[in-house]
Amino acid sequence: MMITDTHTHLYSEAFDEDRNEIIKAAIKKGVGRFFIPAIDSSYTQRMLDLENEFPDHVYLMSGLHPTHVKETFKEELQHVEDMLASHTYYAVGEIGIDLYWEKKFLEEQQFAFKQQIGLAKKYNLPIVIHCRDAFDEVFEVLEAERGDDLRGIFHCFTGTFEQAQKAISYNMKLGIGGVVTFKNGKIDTYLKDIDLEHIVLETDAPYLAPTPYRGKRNESAYIIEVLEKLAIIYAISKEEVALRTTENSKIVFGI
Repeated sequence: MMITDTHTHLYSEAFDEDRNEIIKAAIKKGVGRFFIPAIDSSYTQRMLDLENEFPDHVYLMSGLHPTHVKETFKEELQHVEDMLASHTYYAVGEIGIDLYWEKKFLEEQQFAFKQQIGLAKKYNLPIVIHCRDAFDEVFEVLEAERGDDLRGIFHCFTGTFEQAQKAISYNMKLGIGGVVTFKNGKIDTYLKDIDLEHIVLETDAPYLAPTPYRGKRNESAYIIEVLEKLAIIYAISKEEVALRTTENSKIVFGI
């Protein structure tokens, strides 16, 4: 059984004490593919080191996270473009809009989001979207960028059924992680009405650990809890969920 974690921050400081053990534990559970989203330039070397350590399992993205869009964001965007031009990446992400913490840099976030979608199109790459308290703002950008050259994943999808359908209309897969196991997560109430072809699995480790690990450090191995929940929702085997969601990830990332 091959499981794909389409979104895991394995380079995070949260794993500095036991990174190799965490990754090997996940591989032992069947998680053979780890897609690694970027945050900003300060993590680039950590990501490259991780890829060098696990070249058969780790696939990198390049991007500027919306919460890291600050005064120096144009220099950061240049770094993203420089990396895309000089190294093999499999997506531009994670990118998007986050209005949970503050709205001070909304215009800059919108600009950075659009610029990075442009880079994804230039390099024929998918995008991986971060959206928090900003569905309307994200959809406004996606509507302007709609086209055959726009594709990707709506990471950590927690919206309504209607928002899910809208995201899918922009050629986005829905990244489903630990939230689907929460009692108040809500997305489990309608996922059965969305074809599995639109779903990929993720952890967002070290964040958003699924039940029964909620509140603790998340790990890629905990994706098993997400997989088991989806097997129940879709009334199919865990193996079938793993197979089909991995195939979906191959369609997105091209590998």
